[in-house]
Amino acid sequence: MSYLVRLADAMAVLLGGAVALDARRFIASFHEPTMGLAGYYALVSVAALIFALLPAQVYRSWRGAELPNMLAGVAGRWLMVLGLILLWLFLFKGSDDYSRIWFSLWAGLALVFLWLERLMLYLALRALRRRGFNLRHVALVGAGHGAENLKSRLAAFGWSGYKISIEVADTSPDTLAQLAEAQVDEVWLALLLSDEAAIRDTLHALRHSTASIRFVPDLFTLSLVNHGVSDVVGVTMYDLSTSPMAGMNQLIKWLEDKILSLLILLMISPLMLLLAIGVKLSSPGPVFYRQERIGLNSKPFNMLKFRSMPVDIEKAGVQWGGSAAKATTRFGQFIRKTSLDELPQFINVLKGDMSIVGPRPERPMFVEQFKDEIPNYMKKHLVKAGITGWAQVHGWRGDTDLKTRIEYDLYYIEHWSLSLDLRIVFLTLFKGFVNKNAY
Repeated sequence: MSYLVRLADAMAVLLGGAVALDARRFIASFHEPTMGLAGYYALVSVAALIFALLPAQVYRSWRGAELPNMLAGVAGRWLMVLGLILLWLFLFKGSDDYSRIWFSLWAGLALVFLWLERLMLYLALRALRRRGFNLRHVALVGAGHGAENLKSRLAAFGWSGYKISIEVADTSPDTLAQLAEAQVDEVWLALLLSDEAAIRDTLHALRHSTASIRFVPDLFTLSLVNHGVSDVVGVTMYDLSTSPMAGMNQLIKWLEDKILSLLILLMISPLMLLLAIGVKLSSPGPVFYRQERIGLNSKPFNMLKFRSMPVDIEKAGVQWGGSAAKATTRFGQFIRKTSLDELPQFINVLKGDMSIVGPRPERPMFVEQFKDEIPNYMKKHLVKAGITGWAQVHGWRGDTDLKTRIEYDLYYIEHWSLSLDLRIVFLTLFKGFVNKNAY
């Protein structure tokens, strides 16, 4: 199957180059009546060979893989190939021999064709597996939360090609002897991490088996955030609580924040000027209110807001909640009710203190209070604090239940993606500014 996919990938790259060349000739028909084609075909052929022949994760089995992850892997590999081609052209001064318009069209069209080809193959395999073809039979060992979760997920992903043929609830010698004789393709051990004896006994019973053996530790008794598996200095480690902002994710998040915050600041600069004048005229004092908050990795930073209260109103001390009862100017009440006082935080985003989307930051004294009162409270600091977040677009802001808000924040960290961020930004436009819990 891998060889067929590699061939299909190479054809998609070649097709993208050919279609881009026809489009380029059509676009430039009045300016370049003749074009040398041999160099173009050679470049496209080299790219197709590089894409299809180099080792890569994208040619591992698709069984059980999710479509978005697979398409993202294809896109990453194609960008790598384009990078190698551009580097080669730069080193050998060949970039002037090729049309930049053609190269851009080829890059985009080839990716589209690669995605369409993979999508068609993916859907064809799904249809076959739903009908019972190309299945891998599995023996499931375990009866806890891990085993139940596997069964429910396989029921939801019926196209994965895995079928649980045997369920082993206990690891008694007789049961394991029968398991060793079973004709299955894989054995999944869904056992507790603490059940070392059962794991060892099962592996011993299967020592002569040619089935693939996979360990699915029952981690549901633990409170995990963004869990997974990492390879560190050649050692496989289970990630029990990690930030999703690493590697390519970190770069994507950085670009998202810088580009969006810059564009938004340019668009709202006239509004911010009017708000600054309104703050200045409403009461004496500075335009901005700087407040220390706790952000990424529990590091403090000064968060900016338009000042909505008289100067020194918090001289006697602060307390969490009670926002509706706090003294504000008339103009300040308006900008807090509409969340316009939060707009200067886009400057924090541009500086790198905050992100556009993330858990809302809290003051140091409240962090010290809540970290022992609310389970996993400090996990929110695995990512940068945000102007808006998953909790806020669902109405959990102001004086609402903090425990529930943290649960929404942890859901965001666990399921972070660029599409989720963009969804939250979109929802904020309609649900995030004016809210009954905003004061």
